[in-house]
Amino acid sequence: MSLPELPPLPVPRLLVWRHGRTEWNATGRFQGQMDPPLDAEGRAQAARTAPHLAAGGLRTGSSVVVSSDLVRAADTALALTDLLGVDLRIDERLREHGLGCWEGLTRGEVEQRYPEQFADWLAGRPVHGRGGEENAAVVARALAALVDLPPVDVAVVVTHGGTAGRLIEALLGLGPEHRRVFGPLSNCGWSEVARQGDRWRLMRHNSTVAAVPAAEGDGRVARPADGATPEAAPPPASDADALS
Repeated sequence: MSLPELPPLPVPRLLVWRHGRTEWNATGRFQGQMDPPLDAEGRAQAARTAPHLAAGGLRTGSSVVVSSDLVRAADTALALTDLLGVDLRIDERLREHGLGCWEGLTRGEVEQRYPEQFADWLAGRPVHGRGGEENAAVVARALAALVDLPPVDVAVVVTHGGTAGRLIEALLGLGPEHRRVFGPLSNCGWSEVARQGDRWRLMRHNSTVAAVPAAEGDGRVARPADGATPEAAPPPASDADALS
């Protein structure tokens, strides 16, 4: 299958960072382009992840942070821009995949009301009849947002589970038959892609920073975790929008 040619991007390295947790994530509710805020855990995820991203070679003047305009992504991004002392670029083209009539519903509600659509979604097939956006439209607008970035060494792209997945697949040249080769990004997980020659390569996928309980009285400390989703594991209920 011939895939559309990628437009040239002005940035050779991308960190694609999914927003922190919301209450809707925690209860397995599809968000799409609706706009619930981060919950307390989501804010904590952003705060403990930002220093690890910054330590990965981000420098003022050679890095840019661009975010979806939805509040859960923008507030996640602010944890990093405040640390780096750079301005946050907002671009609505990085919004989540529009999910039409599924938005605001739980997985169980979608399965009950739209069983055929739900079965197609679980199987990774195109979902017809729910409204919203086609995958190709999501990819086109996300790539257009990246084309408009300034020429810097690295861009942090703060977006959503569905949009992140489609964008990474497009950069790697994966067609619909290879959708879901990679597991979804966890809340506040990030992937790194870099251009090498005329191709993009995946350097790391779904890295996360976990809060690990320390000894009693010592509070909590953060440690890096690989965060890779096992191939055989089903998506957790907290990732209701990650595969949409």
